[in-house]
Amino acid sequence: MAVASTVLVVGASRGLGLALAEEWLKRDARVIATVRTPSLELNALQGRYVGSLEIETLDIADAASLLALRDRIGARSLDVLFVNAGICKANEDTPSTVAEQDFIDMMLTNALSPARLVELFESLVPTSGVIAIMTSELGSIAGNSGLWELYSSSKAALNMLMKCFASRRAGDPRALLLVAPGWVRTDMGTSAANLSIDESIPFVVGSVERSRGKAGLRFIDRNGRTLPW
Repeated sequence: MAVASTVLVVGASRGLGLALAEEWLKRDARVIATVRTPSLELNALQGRYVGSLEIETLDIADAASLLALRDRIGARSLDVLFVNAGICKANEDTPSTVAEQDFIDMMLTNALSPARLVELFESLVPTSGVIAIMTSELGSIAGNSGLWELYSSSKAALNMLMKCFASRRAGDPRALLLVAPGWVRTDMGTSAANLSIDESIPFVVGSVERSRGKAGLRFIDRNGRTLPW
């Protein structure tokens, strides 16, 4: 009998993160899901998957919180580490109009903190495992036509941090993924988005699973296609 995969989903209280946790549970994985504050939806999911879903508290923007979680689960092996973290503020602003703190918050949450988490937790992911981070097609400098420039710049920073992370680990056999799920109808994506969660997340999880054993960094969309940087 095959041993169930262990998946850590960071940022799973609602929206895409919650859907990621549920999709892996449907695929018989053991899931560790993190929340910053209690989530009734995630608690309900835990009631449906007794023994398969663990809930941990984490503030991804707080370095001490990251280290505390690393200490708590440090003896575990993670087949998949999936970081889902993101905020969007001042999406109509430009560099001359944005409140500095809004831009700092986006850079901290969207770029620095996910990259820091990956560095702190990478030793828990075996050579056959996958490290993935949720990003956006707007973070592609080649593919972005100028939409939401400040949010996009934070995602571009995340992509560059992961590119540098990969280059410092030449020969690493693990799959390193930057995953763009598409424009999905969530609180952040708004009701105008062209994709539902059910149309996006199964493709995202499938792409991650198909990437096992394929070394190197890839920037992929919800269908597994490699996108331009």
